[in-house]
Amino acid sequence: MQVFALGLTSGMTTRLWANELTGYNVAAATEFLSTIPRKTGDPVVFTYALDKSPIKATTGGWARDVTVKELPIATGIAGAHLFINAGGAREMHWHDSVEWGYIAGGNCQVTVVDPHGETEVVNLNPGDLWHFPRGHAHSVQTLGEKPCHAILAFNDGLYSDHGTFGISDWMSRYEPAVLSKVLGVSQEIIAQQPLGETYIMQGPVLALDGPQARKARPLAPEKTHRYPLIASTPLVQNAGGELYLATRKEFPLAQEFSSLLLRLNAGAMQEPHWHPNANEWHYILKGKVRITLFSPDKRVAVADIGAGDIAYIPSNCGHSILNIGNETAEILGALDSGDYQISNLPDWLSNAPRHLVANNMGISELALPEFPKGQHIVAGVAR
Repeated sequence: MQVFALGLTSGMTTRLWANELTGYNVAAATEFLSTIPRKTGDPVVFTYALDKSPIKATTGGWARDVTVKELPIATGIAGAHLFINAGGAREMHWHDSVEWGYIAGGNCQVTVVDPHGETEVVNLNPGDLWHFPRGHAHSVQTLGEKPCHAILAFNDGLYSDHGTFGISDWMSRYEPAVLSKVLGVSQEIIAQQPLGETYIMQGPVLALDGPQARKARPLAPEKTHRYPLIASTPLVQNAGGELYLATRKEFPLAQEFSSLLLRLNAGAMQEPHWHPNANEWHYILKGKVRITLFSPDKRVAVADIGAGDIAYIPSNCGHSILNIGNETAEILGALDSGDYQISNLPDWLSNAPRHLVANNMGISELALPEFPKGQHIVAGVAR
């Protein structure tokens, strides 16, 4: 070997190369630890009892939310639970963030006007998703005799505190004479408008199949703000449960969010995994689950949560979900990327070279078992 710049030849010793040429001692350590000590201290808090939090209520319904103020780890996604009475309507408004929604119960009609003036009026059923891009004006109105309630997520951990604009609040800030001229209507009509934010306004009940419901004008699949998640074919269906998934491939308008509904049968577990490109926000629709989080500070946090609770998983944090109840659990998930990516522990172990896995596990290659490919959902873990 020759190093032309320094005029050294291969006859010079490794000691010279290690100590004099580079200035570092690269010899093997004589003292070492077999394992790195685990960190002590309290684990990170990553869950929150959303449905036990205060509500913001007006005549037509209420909402409760969770932001980074209530759950400091949740910097990327805020969430809410929206409840609209029969006959109620969430007024026309828009956000400086993207809104994702899942219909947990009841029916509604959504109206959206995009920045180009294109309008969609579309009816949603339980198990449907909505997606409102940033700045798209929208409203939600209950259809039928039952109230409608939806679980919402926003790609801004502080969305509740800034960036939400309502039409009643905005219009009430102008003098009636000004709005009269701008809108081309009488001052008497303008004077009847609310003097502040109505938020969710009560009105007459709209029949589920009535004339207002039949005024729906859904857009083409590549433009629509609605996707029927629960009516789609599950990505995974086995003895442990089901996984429904919608990415921007299935729901083209939803460039900023992927959506999932996970059903875990009693004792089943979603495999340990992580998402390289997205934070994940969970709402427990039904049942009781145990979520284990391998957090960024390398502490492990374990939380047992149930219906009405939420969990926030930062991107790249390993985690798993185990059904610890006696009934099927339903977990709703929103990830803040339309490109769904997942890496799971079984696939990593089964795809890596056997000699590498044997080294990492501290056993001989001959003793190393054959690891199965990932199943996403594994039955009978807790039984």
